[in-house]
Amino acid sequence: MAQIQLKQISKKFKDEMIIENLNLDIKDGSFTVLVGPSGCGKSTTLRMVAGLEKQTSGEIWIDDLCVNDTPPGLRDVAMVFQNYALYPTMTVRGNIEFGLKNKRVSRSEREKLVKDISEIVGLAPYLDKKPQSLSGGQRQRVALARAMVKKPKVFILDEPLSNLDAKLRNQMRTELIQLHKRLGTTFVYVTHDQVEAMSMGDEIVVMNKGVIQQADSPMRLYQNPQNLFTAQFIGTPALNTMKLQDVKELDVRSESPVEYIGFRPEQGLLNPDDQAEGLVLQGEILIRESLGAENIYQIRSQAGLFFVKTFLKPLEGANHVKVVVPYDQLFYFGSDGDRVYDVVIPDRDLAAGGVLV
Repeated sequence: MAQIQLKQISKKFKDEMIIENLNLDIKDGSFTVLVGPSGCGKSTTLRMVAGLEKQTSGEIWIDDLCVNDTPPGLRDVAMVFQNYALYPTMTVRGNIEFGLKNKRVSRSEREKLVKDISEIVGLAPYLDKKPQSLSGGQRQRVALARAMVKKPKVFILDEPLSNLDAKLRNQMRTELIQLHKRLGTTFVYVTHDQVEAMSMGDEIVVMNKGVIQQADSPMRLYQNPQNLFTAQFIGTPALNTMKLQDVKELDVRSESPVEYIGFRPEQGLLNPDDQAEGLVLQGEILIRESLGAENIYQIRSQAGLFFVKTFLKPLEGANHVKVVVPYDQLFYFGSDGDRVYDVVIPDRDLAAGGVLV
């Protein structure tokens, strides 16, 4: 296992600064997920940890060792790629033990390691097959086994499930979570899929344009986002956001100027009784989606379009609805996108600003 520290890391490609002064601590034994839109710098960060990219400035530490000048093969890091990077002319066994041969591990030890690892990832029946005869999920397991057999301090996984179909992706997510628990090794995982991030990571690092927006546990990211980007990136459907000036029904006071308000789709109460208190929005249902256990409505109001998610029986017939959002479920943001916490609603003895944990 290993702790990873990135200290003042910057990366420039030609004249373009991709990452600037990035600081990040990855805990020993954690499953840390770097998530963000394409081009945000998450894969570049991963490749710098692995030694496949050289940072322009800053220090990378693995445990108590600065690895700035340590070549990739000596960093005790194993990487699993998006495209598997298997050798097509070798069998599954040959692919798994290739690195062990290079390290001159004895044949008997290689056979034992390959046997143990192939049983863990369910590849024992396929050891004599070539990669082209395997399914996408089986190839991904070969790539995992090849990394596992080295018994590294750190596993680095760069969008390893993106080439799989939805059903297989869900299955492999579960297997990777179980694998991490079994190995207890530090996992660093990159994805652009926030569902993957929320379901797999115990620590999530949200990035945008080479800058860390927030690093936190999944639920704290969801319930207590520090800025508008994180609030909108994490969650499906995304956080409903409106300009405060368009929400005539809401009067707020704050020492910091408030530009936007937001709320999670599931916090909107659809046609509640008259006892419900909060921001009241009148609107027209434009789209209804029934997803089995939940229903999603897209609603148009004078303040703009927004979504409501319910777990009740689908609302039928009515197109014009009233939505009430409890005051303590509202989020407030300034013009720079940063969260505003010191919001007070006059005549109400409560500090607004969303769910604080």
